[in-house]
Amino acid sequence: MYLIKSQIYLTMSKTQKSALCNFLRALVKKSQDLSEIDIYTKFLDDEKYYFEINNPHFAFLSEYLDDEQFLSDTKLYIHECRKYYDYKKTQEPIILAQKEYEKKKRLFLREVKMSKELPTKKQLYYYEKLCKKYNLDKKELSSKLEAKNEIENIINAHSEENSVPEF
Repeated sequence: MYLIKSQIYLTMSKTQKSALCNFLRALVKKSQDLSEIDIYTKFLDDEKYYFEINNPHFAFLSEYLDDEQFLSDTKLYIHECRKYYDYKKTQEPIILAQKEYEKKKRLFLREVKMSKELPTKKQLYYYEKLCKKYNLDKKELSSKLEAKNEIENIINAHSEENSVPEF
């Protein structure tokens, strides 16, 4: 798409070209259910309508709307935008899988880091209070991860015992 951008709308200024391309790209993204020809005709019809009511999106398009080069460039850009969004849609499962992998990796690295750090005073205090409350023997906790796991185990074990049975 970026290669095509440098080859189209050569007679427009950089700002005009950028504004038009951004508008077309947003139009293609918004109209994924329409075909390229439908998007193209919708764009042309809308622009002609806005010129008729004297409120155009792009005032500079008045000199381009009947130009064959402009029309072919517009078709080409809409085609490239459609290809880009179709490709992006096919890549979505891969991107989601990559995000899930990164999430698991961060969780693993956080646990590795926690396994090497001493437990905090809050963890030790909370663990002692839980052991006292449920009359459990205290263990010597050597890491944050171990403290976290022990606290979770105690809470899970005793929340199952105290849960109300369903009828």
